[in-house]
Order: sequence, then structure tokens, then C-alpha cells
Amino acid sequence: MMSALAQFRVEISGVGLTQMPIAIAGFRGEGQSPVKISGVIQADLERSGHFKLMDAAGQALDEGSRADLPLWRQRGADSLAAGSVTRLPDGRYDVRFRLWDVVRGQDLGGQVYTVPAGDLRLVSHKIADYIHEKLTGDKGVFSTRIAYVTKSGRQHTLWVADADGENAQVALASPEPIISPAWSPGGDSLAYVSFEARKPVVYVHDVATGRRRLLANFRGSNSAPAWSPDGRTVALTLSRDGGSQLYVMDASGGEPRRLTQSPGIDTEPVFSPDGRSIYFVSDRGGAPQIYRMPASGGAAERVTFAGTYNISPAISPDGRWLAYVSRVNGAFKLQVMELATGTVNAVTDTAADESPSFAPNSRLIVYATQNQGREALMTTTLDGKIKARLAGQDGDIREPSWGPFQK
Repeated sequence: MMSALAQFRVEISGVGLTQMPIAIAGFRGEGQSPVKISGVIQADLERSGHFKLMDAAGQALDEGSRADLPLWRQRGADSLAAGSVTRLPDGRYDVRFRLWDVVRGQDLGGQVYTVPAGDLRLVSHKIADYIHEKLTGDKGVFSTRIAYVTKSGRQHTLWVADADGENAQVALASPEPIISPAWSPGGDSLAYVSFEARKPVVYVHDVATGRRRLLANFRGSNSAPAWSPDGRTVALTLSRDGGSQLYVMDASGGEPRRLTQSPGIDTEPVFSPDGRSIYFVSDRGGAPQIYRMPASGGAAERVTFAGTYNISPAISPDGRWLAYVSRVNGAFKLQVMELATGTVNAVTDTAADESPSFAPNSRLIVYATQNQGREALMTTTLDGKIKARLAGQDGDIREPSWGPFQK
């Protein structure tokens, strides 16, 4: 795997309504560290939308300090984190941190890591996850991974990166298009569609080893793979029997079983988190809309009714939300529907949104769009209040897929 030279940067836009004020002191020794740990933690927490970063400049603190909590309370902080990073004689780094609840005057614990330099970013994300979970009750997603595709000239590249877009590694490079990457529930594999055989074919790629295997190369088109929550089956769109219809097959291969028998095009399947339903896009009513049917097949019910063109469904892991892209006055806009009520909110002001994918804690969505004339990956909170740009340096950047929690 090659490293991406282009580092991503986070630009935050928007203001959330309820944000917890937190101070992250500079880690003692991070000036001699290849990664500014406190900076990574701050960017992670800011992107989540839950935190307001307070200035902790000039404060010499570490995990062993007796922090003057009333002073921090006076400065408006509800919580405080501090730590240290030390290079060991064997070249590894000792990273320690501690978190305090300033309001209650409580020590909320900390962590110690001993890691090679290459894992300092991962440790920073894990510290941010710890802080996020302690203070919000929700698991943090900063140490998870995203996959996405870039096109530069004729080169198409499938990347795997940290959730902030940094530390990107090449999973596959091809002169032919690569589309629809989808993480397996265990986070060890990606299914995707490659056109290297001059038609769409589905492969499964082992992220750790780079090995891949052919999953679906039937007559006609093979596209839009989606894993079942238990990882045993894959739903996909095949045109082997004529029009594009939905099938399921064993994740290890074999003969697919047809699920739909519609006169239209059925595509973009996704499983509900309980594995009982499949959401998909069909133009059976004359225009693309999102439908839901039992995962074993059977009658489908329509889910989207606003607008004449709704595609790219994504279901939040907690089963509460449906994200999708709707064409509104010629613009393609990310929408979020609360499934229990059917209430829909538009969460962006951009006009070329595509490929939404939920974070594994259901609190953020990553999507591709055009921002200020450039292709970009963005994350947004579900209310659209806090957006962060993960800015790629060259070529089109699209098709993001947010991986699961790391086992």
C-alpha cells in the first residue's frame, strides 16, 4: 500500500446548538513528536458537533498534574484533558492522558499507550473516542476508517483512510472505473465494482492483505453490492436475466437468488441493521424512489414520497434514520428522514451531493459533493449544523463508505 501524499485538512462550518466547552491542553513533549496529538484530538471533537474547544494555550499540564479545576471552570470549560508523549529508547512512544470533569471536580480516568511512530495518529483518535464516550455516552468514531474513490486523469484509485481522511492508503489502482465500495460488517473487507473487465464486476478485497476475490461476474451487469449485518450474504443488482433486478448471494460466492420481479430498474440495495428488510431504489412507479421489502423478497412498500427523484439510500446503524439524495429543482441534495415519523430534513446547501454513508455511531454522515467548485468529501451532523470538509488535493473524490467500529 502506498501512502497518499495529499494530507486532508478539516474546515468546520456551522454552529451546533448544544456544545460542551472543553479544553485540550498541549501534550507535554509533543513538540518532539511527529504528530501533534492535542491538535488531532481537537479536530476530532470539533467535527463531532458536540464540543466547543476552549483556549488552553500556555498551560503546562500533563496527565500527572494536579489541575486547578476551579480556574478552568472560571474560564468556561466543563472538562479538561491533558497528557504527555515521550520517545522511548527503542523508538516507540509512550502516550498518556487524563480527563477531568471540571464542573463536578471529578477525575474521569485516562489511558496509557506504547506505540510505534506510525500509530500516533491512531492513538490520538482513540483518546478522542475515550473523551467522546465519557462525556456524551455515545461511542466515538474517530478511530474508524473510511473508503473512497478518486479519479485523476485516467487513474481510478480506491483508498482506505482514517475517519478524518488522513493517513490514506491505496487499496486498488486501475485505469478503469471503481465504484460502490461497501465495508463488510467486520471491517476486514470491502466489496466494490470494477470495470477492468470492460463491464461491471463485483470483487471482495481483503483490506489487511490486499488480496481480492471475484464475487459476481454473471452475464450482463453486476453492481451495487451491500452486505447483510451478519456478513454472510451480499445483496446486489444483476442484469443476467434481462432488466436490472435485486439478488442475494452467499458472501463466499455461489449462485444468486433473485429477490425482485419488477418491470423497472431495481438497484442500490441496503440492509436494515436488523437484517430483516432491504431498502432499494426502483423506478417501477415511473421515477426513481426508495422502497423497502423483506430481506427474503416479497411485496415492496414505497418509503420516499417528496420529489420525483430519490436515490442512494443509507440506513443509520441504530435503524432510526434514512439518508438519501433527492433531486430538487435540478440540484442533488442530501436528505435525512426519521423513519418512525417520515419527517424529512435537507441538511446541506450544496447542489451536487452524492453517496451518503453513516458513521457507525449513527451521529455523522460522510458524503461526496462539490464545494466551492471542487470535489470534496464532507461530514455533517444529522441536523446539518456542523459540517467538516475532508479536502482531497487532486482529482475527483467520491463514493465514500464509512467503516464499522474496529473489533
